[in-house]
Amino acid sequence: MIEALLSALVQLSSPDRLAYMALGVAIGYAIGVLPALGGLAGLSLVLPFIYGLDQVAALAMLTGLVAVAATADTYSSILMGIPGSSASQATILDGFPMARRGEAARALSASFIASMIGGLVGAIILSCAVLVARPLILALGTAELFMLAVLGLSMVGVLAGRSFGKGLVACGLGLALGTIGSAPATAEYRLDFGTLYLSDGLPLPVLVLAIFALPEIVDLARGGGTISKTAELGKGWIAGLRDIARHWWLLLRTSTIGSLLGAIPGLGGSVTDWIVYGHAVQTEKNGQFGKGDVRGVIAVEASNNAREGGALVPTLFFGIPSSGSMAVFLGGMTLIGIEAGPQLVGERLDLTYAIIWSLAIANVMGTALCFVTSPLIARLTTIRFGLIAPFMVMIVCFGAFNTSRDAADLYLLLAVGVLGLFMRRFGWPRPPFVVGFVLAQPMETYLYQAVQFYGWGFVERPGVLIIAAMIAVFVFVGARQRRLADTDDESEKRGQARPQAIFALVPVVIFAAVLLDATKHSFLGAVFPAMVAGAMLVISIPIVLKLFFAKDPGSLLHDGEEGSDESQGGFWTYLFWFAGLILGSALVGFLLASIVFFLAFLRVAAKCSWTKTLVLTAIANGGLVAVANVLVLDFPSGLLQSMIDLPWPLR
Repeated sequence: MIEALLSALVQLSSPDRLAYMALGVAIGYAIGVLPALGGLAGLSLVLPFIYGLDQVAALAMLTGLVAVAATADTYSSILMGIPGSSASQATILDGFPMARRGEAARALSASFIASMIGGLVGAIILSCAVLVARPLILALGTAELFMLAVLGLSMVGVLAGRSFGKGLVACGLGLALGTIGSAPATAEYRLDFGTLYLSDGLPLPVLVLAIFALPEIVDLARGGGTISKTAELGKGWIAGLRDIARHWWLLLRTSTIGSLLGAIPGLGGSVTDWIVYGHAVQTEKNGQFGKGDVRGVIAVEASNNAREGGALVPTLFFGIPSSGSMAVFLGGMTLIGIEAGPQLVGERLDLTYAIIWSLAIANVMGTALCFVTSPLIARLTTIRFGLIAPFMVMIVCFGAFNTSRDAADLYLLLAVGVLGLFMRRFGWPRPPFVVGFVLAQPMETYLYQAVQFYGWGFVERPGVLIIAAMIAVFVFVGARQRRLADTDDESEKRGQARPQAIFALVPVVIFAAVLLDATKHSFLGAVFPAMVAGAMLVISIPIVLKLFFAKDPGSLLHDGEEGSDESQGGFWTYLFWFAGLILGSALVGFLLASIVFFLAFLRVAAKCSWTKTLVLTAIANGGLVAVANVLVLDFPSGLLQSMIDLPWPLR
């Protein structure tokens, strides 16, 4: 154990791997600063670029990003009163009032140190979990691993949404799309429509970028205006450090609670921060919580970073992602050839400790970066949203294309992006979708192996029965509580039932197509997709009927566009902007289309002067060309390039 711990530190200490960790820290920091994005969007952005990296370097980069995004999202919560992510909502209650009193520096200082210590506590708990998890995991067979995956799906699918049915259907939709491509047991091609692109299944990075990043960018662009009207932080950096020393017991308690809650799949940051905040309110005396009490900031921020260490426990050791970001992290591990589960506490224990060291070191690096750059970030908050959006769209499209370097990546990005936009609008939780997609292939593999090893009698194994009982409990509790993690909790945004019913037909059609396709394959190639599609049809059809015909569909009815301000552009306006970039790329190639997109968007949507438009367009696309040149990456070509032989980078 000690040997593996030291070996991991030696591997991680090489300059190139530390550089990749620093890059992950920088990306996580940049993503965390932007409101509402969080580590999920950051992870989805870097997935296409970890191909070719050695495993330790890639893990260091991913872990660094996850660790620091949870620290940097404090900025917008404290300085602007806007949640930096779903896990920093409670920070606003005390952080923003402190900033309005001129104590922004004190609040930021306390939050940064609390985040760092919380992250270190999470790393310690993760390392201790290795001792407990190892004998437990090695005793698990493929039957139990299959049921653990089902357990993760049931909790995430139910607890991530305010509607029980929508959460399950979102999970099933991810599972159904995850069956596209070659069957693990028989290598039969399913729903590939005779195309080489779909023969290996849908690429995870493209799907994650589309389902998470694009909807957030559209909302960001539609927001208009600036993030904040002032860049003043005030004084109090030392006062924040004193607060940490004074409330050390609260810090350790909430860090431990956050880490333990993070290890429970489905109990995301949006739930954890309120549980921890409630604990602080109940246990601390003479509090002014909600009016600018620094203890509220310390409690929430410590638990947020500690939660990441806890969330890695089921992700690494059981292959069960405990949140949407952990699902993407798990997907990243798959991309670099690492399979979560027993091997990470066996022959690959050094990789587990590499993640633990990365988590600890990245938290220290991120905290230092936050302290140094706080005055600058306060000034950046005065930049208009409209100037940020085109840069993010460009990065998303370029990253998606470099997943497989096929133009179909961009078309898939657009198609799934539209799906993600409507899921967000109509209150369909997206984390269960990506969790289902990530776990589809491992679940099918474990099911196939369990049947091969034990026969269908595997359902009678004691471990399987115990996990099945746990699934029943979590489904029952989740169905009653109707927790909300990904969508707005605004009951008045109900909207009209007809458009929502029409959208609800989309998963029904997909499930029907999967079930119909399953009839064309052998038993082993068809059993898993048929089970998923059949079960989901039973759940999804009543949802459609209720939306079409019920007088009051209840929690199923939700439209985020209800009562929205159209002055900054409607829902469809920014969707057409993005679609225009994809269409332009198909016609004249990505680089030329990107230049035109920047010129048009900045001039028309952002209403910039010609001078600013030209300068920003040159900076963005010039930087993109420089990155492509260094990394030896290509741009998507279009119809123009097929007709005319153009020099790089235009070809």
